[in-house]
Amino acid sequence: MERMDMQPRNQYLGVLRERYLRARAKKEKTEILDEYCRNTGQARKYVIRKIQPGIDLRPKQRRKRKQTYDGQVIAPLAKVWEIFDCPCGQRLKPILEVELARLMDLGELRVSDEVALKLRTMSSATIDRKLKHQREVLHLLRSKGGPKPGSLLKRKIPIRLTEWDTSETGYVEMDLVVHCGSSTFGDYINTLSTTEVSSGWWEGEAIIGKSQQPTFQALRQIRGRAPFDLKGLDSDNGSEFINDILYKYCCREKLEVHQVSSQPEE
Repeated sequence: MERMDMQPRNQYLGVLRERYLRARAKKEKTEILDEYCRNTGQARKYVIRKIQPGIDLRPKQRRKRKQTYDGQVIAPLAKVWEIFDCPCGQRLKPILEVELARLMDLGELRVSDEVALKLRTMSSATIDRKLKHQREVLHLLRSKGGPKPGSLLKRKIPIRLTEWDTSETGYVEMDLVVHCGSSTFGDYINTLSTTEVSSGWWEGEAIIGKSQQPTFQALRQIRGRAPFDLKGLDSDNGSEFINDILYKYCCREKLEVHQVSSQPEE
């Protein structure tokens, strides 16, 4: 027999309660209880307690649970997720624990200490739940051929057609050199390779993977030890170079930035 939902069961019990309380004989009360238990499938002892006078049969109003992670937390979470190339929760959690303070110091993220604490302590499963909508939107855009993350930024950055001005020192071409052998599976070392166009001066810095933040930190280390003042950066249009972190850094430092291509984009 299909069991009734809670509200119809309580309504049914309310009707039987009047008969039960009016009943004089024990046999009649037993028959009422048998009828209710048979039709609802509820335990007899539970029904005996509930049918007594004074028990409120109205459905209890559920208290609205206080939302721990509101929009003030989800918005910066989504921003960090996009900055680091949309990783899963298990990968994003250690990034939040380590890199959140750096993003705040660089001005890429402005959040209160309370929100920062929530971001650092959020579990990987919660991260995935809270980013579910963003993932669905990203999947929809990609499936429809819509703009990919960073495509709007690419339109802001001019393309250089490999025509270098070697009269000034300080313009650097950079690229990532992979050291993965015959397979790109898993994590492996990349070298951020930079060459100053006028002098040919080369600097390199090894990083694990090719995500935006390690690439940016490697570039800052190279700039700190290079024997010339940096004036401009040229790179390909990979997301490790074309991203908000590096673009805003170049704007703050008044550095020229270009995409390098042998042919103009159509």
